[in-house]
Amino acid sequence: MAASLTLADLVAPLEVSQFLGSVQGKTHRRLQGTAGRFASLMPWSTLNDVLRHHRLDFPRLRLAQDGDVVPAHTYTEMVTPKRGPQIPKLLSAPFTEHLRNGATLVLDAVQELVDPVADLAARLEHDLRERVQVNLYAGWGKTHGFDVHWDDHDAFILQISGRKRWRVHGPTRPAPLHRDVEPPAQPPAEPLEDFILEDGDALYVPRGHWHDVSAIGEESLHLTIGFNPATGVDLVNWLADQLRTEELFRGDLPRFGTEAERHDHATRIKDGIEALLDQHVIDRFLTDRDAHGPALTRIGLPWAATSDLLPANDTATVRLLTPRAVLQHQDSTVTLLASGSRFTFGAAAGPVLSALLSGTPVTVETLVEMAEPTLDRATVRALLGELITQGLLAVS
Repeated sequence: MAASLTLADLVAPLEVSQFLGSVQGKTHRRLQGTAGRFASLMPWSTLNDVLRHHRLDFPRLRLAQDGDVVPAHTYTEMVTPKRGPQIPKLLSAPFTEHLRNGATLVLDAVQELVDPVADLAARLEHDLRERVQVNLYAGWGKTHGFDVHWDDHDAFILQISGRKRWRVHGPTRPAPLHRDVEPPAQPPAEPLEDFILEDGDALYVPRGHWHDVSAIGEESLHLTIGFNPATGVDLVNWLADQLRTEELFRGDLPRFGTEAERHDHATRIKDGIEALLDQHVIDRFLTDRDAHGPALTRIGLPWAATSDLLPANDTATVRLLTPRAVLQHQDSTVTLLASGSRFTFGAAAGPVLSALLSGTPVTVETLVEMAEPTLDRATVRALLGELITQGLLAVS
């Protein structure tokens, strides 16, 4: 099933270690696949249902054509519900007319709307250790939706249906940032590679690599999976937050002090920063970044709204809602760092928590069996119930 795709599936025939070591952040890579490989992620029927059943405000839902955004008022109208403010309603006739005339349909954060896409995003967040967002692009004409551009995130593109032409020009500034000291220079007119992305193909494009995409006169539907690997700037910003615990860094600078006082203060600031910059600083930062990864939204009704929290039958499947949660083992305890909180359990809970951190759904029955004979069924279910009350676990 497409929903069970992992990073290893997307980068094959490369090994994950090869991709992470020689491709990610360095060069684009086309990864060819068989037609229909991603079809169950987002079939056209599912897109039709999303457009029909969800209130999708601009700019989350938008149309683009020839490098410009199509004014939303030309294909929506504002309606007034019985209660609350006005909401946009999609108008079928002008909306599809724009599409027939070559506009590209863009829909952001599809992982919040479609379960198979949500499952894939959660799995990739687990594998990549970064937050993931999935946007949808659909087009039919021969025009392009956007001019040649670069993105401030890395991306996997999955061609769901049809074909699309890609022209990749490469970077003109290494590792550009959204907030940067200067913009990248314009790329050469001729691309490094000009190709057709076929149904079932995947494409990886690092941030900062200029590219443009155009339809070729037939239907095309693809998903763009964006993620932002941690940077040195992120680490420095994190360090600044850590320094807030120290009075020295919270205090005023000696603007009106003597030159000697300012030099002494600068030395103490330098020493304080260097104390944090040991050989383990990157590991500490990445662990903390993972531990603060937000929980996914899954409610698990009706059980989560009852005192039992779980179905009586142990065949129910549960899944952890924090794909980047961290588990730390001590002599007699185990600590779960998830969604910005810290939870400490007895060491016997380790096998259960490790299974949940695998990134895949697991049955309660399997977790009970893994905990035997150290923990009984009631204790395992109580542990799972505690995670549910904390918003970290849900019945699938």
